[in-house]
Amino acid sequence: MNNIAKPISAKSVEKKFIIAWLFGLLFYFLEYVIRSSPAVMIAELTRTFHVNQLGVSTILGTYYYTYAATSLIAGIALDRYGAKWPVAIGTAILAAGCILFAIPMVIAGDIGRMMQGAGSAFAFTGCVYLASHGFSAKYIATAIGVTQCIGMLGGSAGQFVVGPFIHNGLGLDVFWIGIGIACAVVALMLYFTTPPEDKSKEQNTGIVNIIDPYKIVFRNLQTYLSGLLSGLLFAPTTIFAMTWGVAFFQHDRNYTYADAVLTCSMVPLGWVIGCPLLGWLSDRIGRRKPVLTGGIVLMLLSFAQLVFAPALLPSIFSMLVFGIASGAAMIPYTIIKEANPDEVKGSATGAINFLTFSITAFLGPVFASKYGKDLLTSADQTAHFRNAGGFMLLVIAAALLFSFVIRETGSAAKGNKQAL
Repeated sequence: MNNIAKPISAKSVEKKFIIAWLFGLLFYFLEYVIRSSPAVMIAELTRTFHVNQLGVSTILGTYYYTYAATSLIAGIALDRYGAKWPVAIGTAILAAGCILFAIPMVIAGDIGRMMQGAGSAFAFTGCVYLASHGFSAKYIATAIGVTQCIGMLGGSAGQFVVGPFIHNGLGLDVFWIGIGIACAVVALMLYFTTPPEDKSKEQNTGIVNIIDPYKIVFRNLQTYLSGLLSGLLFAPTTIFAMTWGVAFFQHDRNYTYADAVLTCSMVPLGWVIGCPLLGWLSDRIGRRKPVLTGGIVLMLLSFAQLVFAPALLPSIFSMLVFGIASGAAMIPYTIIKEANPDEVKGSATGAINFLTFSITAFLGPVFASKYGKDLLTSADQTAHFRNAGGFMLLVIAAALLFSFVIRETGSAAKGNKQAL
């Protein structure tokens, strides 16, 4: 009788984790809406906070500072306390950050955006944790792929759906308070649906033991290469498409607001296709580097065409292809897991998030100071767009060089080594 009860009980717990994962998907979706939506309200934010576009960029950029730092904390918190409290608290912090962002004061904008970044750091890591406890190993890769797709849909919705509402007069305070309330509801759902876990053993360990996994991860050169690659590939999509793109297409290419929003929303929509497609292809051939390098080359070609030969193909198509190809940015997340021991894979995810968004936090202000501050005053719009695009192409080209250096970790390469 006991032998039958245990599997049934375990299966029941797994179902609870799957239910919690579904609410985690809502968290991840909303997180990406919140991350990408400021791109469609740059002009409104300048009026709300009484700053210029560079000032708005500075406020928005604080998101990535706290996201990067809190990514390390999120990994530790999940391993030490389970998902029930950390993921719900992360969602609640995101909710509070949104509501605070609705206050028309720079200090409120800074703190609100920082809280958004801190809370968002628990979204993807939390979803992966919940999925790994709810699904068998046979389905975990699929579950993570679905998670990533939902997030990317949120990124697209943050521009394609939110843009028309803002353009048609929806108040920024109404939007940010509304989405903050939605996050608060999801936080409650996550708390009540996530099963508690016995983490007494982990909680009895000292602070030194807590950081031991990061000692292993950060002593591995492949960790830094993975983070550098992912960061360099995320930067053009995050800084350009999800922050500055709408304004650049409006002012430098004379697009209407609706066309600029539609064009930029193609990038996160491309991620929906590219992330699972390139991941599947990489698994199919058992190698990471060819798919990674191929994706980067396609990013370079599509973005170069957009910048230097815009009449050759419609910008919507170019940005969609660019978005699909930028799905290669997720492959370093697989490499870092395969390059580190099994017992530190959770910390490895926190580490690559930290490195990835540290690069975004560094490059964002550089791009803003060089090309964003004179967006409205540039005399030669064509040259301004090309110079800004050239900066992003250099970032992608740097990623291409590092893709040749990183070590192959795919199953085919491991099989060849064992055969030798």
